[in-house]
Amino acid sequence: MSDAIERFEVRVPDSVLTDLRHRLAQTRVPDQIEGTGWENGFPVDYLGELVAYWRDRYDWRAQEARLNDFEHFRTNIDGQSIHFIHARSAHPGAFPLLMTHGWPGSVVEFLDVIPRLTGPEAHGGGTADAFHVIVPSLPGYGFSEPTRTSGWDVRRIASAFIELMRRLGYTRYGAQGGDWGAQVATSIGALDPGRCAAIHLNMPIGERPDEPVPLSDEDRADLAAIQHFQREESGYAVEQATKPQTLGVALNDSPAGLLAWIVEKFRTWSDCDGHPENVYSRDQLITNVMMYWVTQTITSSVRLYWENKQASSAAEAPERVGVPTGVARYPKEVLRFPRSWVERRYNVTYWADMPRGGHFAAMEQPALFVDDLRSFFRTVRARPPDEPTRERSSQL
Repeated sequence: MSDAIERFEVRVPDSVLTDLRHRLAQTRVPDQIEGTGWENGFPVDYLGELVAYWRDRYDWRAQEARLNDFEHFRTNIDGQSIHFIHARSAHPGAFPLLMTHGWPGSVVEFLDVIPRLTGPEAHGGGTADAFHVIVPSLPGYGFSEPTRTSGWDVRRIASAFIELMRRLGYTRYGAQGGDWGAQVATSIGALDPGRCAAIHLNMPIGERPDEPVPLSDEDRADLAAIQHFQREESGYAVEQATKPQTLGVALNDSPAGLLAWIVEKFRTWSDCDGHPENVYSRDQLITNVMMYWVTQTITSSVRLYWENKQASSAAEAPERVGVPTGVARYPKEVLRFPRSWVERRYNVTYWADMPRGGHFAAMEQPALFVDDLRSFFRTVRARPPDEPTRERSSQL
């Protein structure tokens, strides 16, 4: 298999956009019980507003041009097309950083943070904080195209991204992620400790101790919130992990349905005081949805839940990750585990409790997100390869 890396330009055919506008014009908005809001799903009034904006005012070509401000590439790894943004800093000492999104996100989550990371001197940092940034689309997501074979679970994705970093010539790098991206970064740290110098996570999954351990009031509240999430907000995950193909029939055919399925998560999982447009613009929300619509990858994206379920059912207990790990805990993150649980799985050397933000941290709070990354990776840059890193905590 060739190691070739080819340049890629985001260019959606006019026919796809014409078809989209036609489908939006034919949207059948469902009924809703009078007096209800978000408690049983997406409100029809807001859905109508977003659909009308998407149809009549949203400018995909402007968003496409913004995407193309960055250099895009594709390469084939393990039989799968992998799309990625590669933004190299002008500073020769920049540290390579692989950043991975989750579901229902995309590379769009990182557009506001890439310039801050590659050119820190223009964004409140120093040249010593510079990063070379690599942002891939998960296999089966966006411009990585749908997966064509089964078996694309988190570990296989991690192996593909490790190979991507090898092809790019990076011998020492960091990995960052939230949601599925956090699990990919975790596997990269476990599989490639010789080259992956550290990982930074904004949704680490803790490991429940075998015996009871003391918990603070905050720990108990966080665990109660996880139970609430699993009871009241996890229906999407059950469907995606069991019947992704059936779900895909609906979401791949209806742009309004896809919009509701995705934007509801941006509302529920964000620190937005009840409305997504308190922290995101309509263009941001719709552009992220477009990454699934124009590529027809919603079915293969949700299939990741099914793939990982199959792999997890046969897997042993998760291995402990030995590379230095930085953790940023945002107050509205959907899964916040006690630190003692996280430390059972990771070599936690840095811990930051963030003042605001939620699940899509890079998109929701780009300045805070970047400041925290800089703080953690300063400790990594200062450490020669294979030298232990002392634990450090941060309050931002």
